[in-house]
Formats: sequence, structure tokens, C-alpha cells
Amino acid sequence: MPGDQGVPPDEEPLIGDGVTPGITRVADTVRRPVRPFTATIQAYLAHLHQAGFSDAPKPLGIDEQGREVVSFVAGDVPREPLPSEATGEDVLAALAGLIRRLHDAAQNWTPPRDAVWATLPGTQDIPLVDTGAELVGHRDYCPGNIVFRDGLPAALIDFDLARPTSRLYDIANALYWWAPLLHPKDRPPALAGADIPHRTAVFADAYGMSDQQRRDLIPLARRMVHRFHLTSRAAAGADPVFRRFWEQGVKDRMPRAEAWLAQEGPAIAARLIAG
Repeated sequence: MPGDQGVPPDEEPLIGDGVTPGITRVADTVRRPVRPFTATIQAYLAHLHQAGFSDAPKPLGIDEQGREVVSFVAGDVPREPLPSEATGEDVLAALAGLIRRLHDAAQNWTPPRDAVWATLPGTQDIPLVDTGAELVGHRDYCPGNIVFRDGLPAALIDFDLARPTSRLYDIANALYWWAPLLHPKDRPPALAGADIPHRTAVFADAYGMSDQQRRDLIPLARRMVHRFHLTSRAAAGADPVFRRFWEQGVKDRMPRAEAWLAQEGPAIAARLIAG
């Protein structure tokens, strides 16, 4: 509630997954602590809006307290585990279209020479798998970063992990969370028995994935999930917030995801290639 935790009465604390403390809402703006990558992400968001992609926070500079200011994005943000109403094929298709529009808007942006990109604590020495960057993508499509309106994904928030990447990596990241590319034990209840090859194809069709992207998706997704395992473990050893995530289930979910994708990946790939 406004005024709690020592926050001024005109500010409302915004509590999400607890990774970034000190985020508050002031009227139609959000105030966030400045981090080393803030200027880079503000420049990226400014480009997106100039390119016609308005479904993201608008950068508004720095306030008198030295905090980053962005516009508040209205809508509903689902919490995990995803409720059944956020698991339909229409949700997948809408998210794919949203990401495609983001990619098209980002395609021609050249980051500044002094660009700074975020990394999770303790993971700086773990090699990236999204090399050969085509554009700057969001790279973190967890449910808490997707804003729904009228029951469908309508906007993206929290661009902290944005950095140069490929379209395919961004697609794989979204599918990890929303197909999802997880063992049935670790999916939302509504998706425990879901046809993941079919759901992946729904997303692919809505995005307009090329034949090459369809062929390359599963090999990249397997490398991505393996890296998720490595970075989750490393971050848990370096930061108490990520240690809590690890102990609360990530330590078991990630090896299950790797094993499940190794087993089921060929069926997903076959469905994608079949069109």
C-alpha cells in the first residue's frame, strides 16, 4: 500500500519477483534504481518508441532523487504458476505477434559504443549462447514481464536483461516460459498434459518463423536451457535472492528441463518442420 516501508505517501511500492528492490509507482510513472546499464536501456526504449513500438515503458530520464523514470504500463501481469486463462493458444499467438513487432522495431538500432549490458550475479564468465547478434531483444519473457489487456499479451516490461541477440534466441526464451519447454512436473497445472509440439507450432506460425529458424530452434533451445542451469547455479552462489529461487525449486527444475528437452526435442522439431 502507498506509504508502506518508509515510502512517501504519493509513491506505491511495486513488488514483483523481488530481484530489483526499490521500485515504486508515482502517478503514471515508475521510479527504479539507476544501474550501470540504465542509460543503454533507456536509449533502446527511446528507439523502440521512435520506431513505432509503443508497447513498452517510455524512458523519461532521471528524477530529482537520481532514480530512473519510465512510464507506467497499465494492464494485468500474471503470477506464477500461470492461471488457466493465461495458457490458451490465443495467448501464444498474441505474444508471438508482440515479439515480432518488437523485433521489427529493434532491427535497425545500433547500440552506442559505450553500451553496458546486464548480467546475473556470478555469471560473467559463463559464455553466451546467443552469439551472432541480429538485434537487441528482450531476452526475459517470464510471466512477470508480460502485461495483459483484455485477456491477451499487450505489452512488455522490465528490459533489464535486454542485449544484442538473435531473433531465434528471443523466440526460444519466450517458448521456454510459455509453451513451456519444461518437464510436465514443472508446468502450470493447466499445461501439465499440453501438446508442446503443437503449442510451439502455434507460436511459430503466429511469429512467421522461417524454415531455417524452425530447423535451428531445438538445438539452440537445448543450449539455452543448459546455460540457464549453469547461470542459475552460479547466481545462487553469488546472491541471496537467486539462492532462494534455487532452493525453492530451480535446482530441480533445470535438470528436469534439460532431460525432457533432450527426449522430446525431436518431436517438437518434426512438428515445426512439418509446418
